[in-house]
Amino acid sequence: MSAIHTKMAYKAFGLMIESELSLPELARVEDSREPVDVKVTIDSSLKDSLNLEPYDFTVDGSAITVMMPEAAVFRVEGGDRIIISPLDGADEDLIRLYVLGTCVGALLLQRSIYPLHGSAIAINSKAYAFVGHSGAGKSTLASAFISKGYSLLSDDVIALSPFESAQPTFVTPAYPQQKLWQQSLDAFGVKKEELKAIYGRETKFCIPVVTSFCSTALPLGGVFELSTTDEDDVSVQLVPALERLDLLFRHTYRNFLVQKLGMTHWHFNSSAKLAGKLPIYQLRRPLNRFTAPQLVELVLNTISAEV
Repeated sequence: MSAIHTKMAYKAFGLMIESELSLPELARVEDSREPVDVKVTIDSSLKDSLNLEPYDFTVDGSAITVMMPEAAVFRVEGGDRIIISPLDGADEDLIRLYVLGTCVGALLLQRSIYPLHGSAIAINSKAYAFVGHSGAGKSTLASAFISKGYSLLSDDVIALSPFESAQPTFVTPAYPQQKLWQQSLDAFGVKKEELKAIYGRETKFCIPVVTSFCSTALPLGGVFELSTTDEDDVSVQLVPALERLDLLFRHTYRNFLVQKLGMTHWHFNSSAKLAGKLPIYQLRRPLNRFTAPQLVELVLNTISAEV
């Protein structure tokens, strides 16, 4: 990484971010007079003062520190600062992946912003969250919606707030980019020649979606959990009330940090409010074929039936 740290301003997740690390995925802000919410700084000496095991998240007061091999030691402090201490020979693309994923997820929790792991799409002036485990097809389904003219709010970390009972919960836009596997690109007829592969994943690519990005916060209309099945057809069913809290915890981004940060009570109350006022569905797709277009139709029909 360059030893010259030039500060640049960006906007993402409703936050004004001032960063010494270039973050080209985010919307650049020129001459903004808004106050800075988050500072991203580079401190090459931090790693030398710590003795950390790889991937072991340590929490000390309001600070979360972790060492990611081949990348950096990262510290997220008080919901308003991310400190990067690059390891020798670290790739800047890999560092950015951790900053925009793990570090942002931790920072949102510190700010009492509920982070779901999935994609969010704007449908009929509301945001719908599509959550699921890795490989469930969240980003592929989001791409299918985009191909039908719908807009993306987030892909990976979905920021939800506030949680007052009388107010709707909003999804705050993240940044205009998706990550898609090669097989999904093939299914949508997208050529990869001009796309950039994600570090360490030669068959997964970063896809800009600037013209199909919703930059306005929208009320959350519902949550769909996407899962795979051995059955032949797609299906959807309403998740029973007693199962919703567990589902929301499973798909909270970096959910192991909730307990480490002493936020179990906050997370439970927030989840209960979400589960009580929103429809939550399980969406199932077969493993043996590409069904994203059928899933889009099924989701739209399900949403229409709610009205």
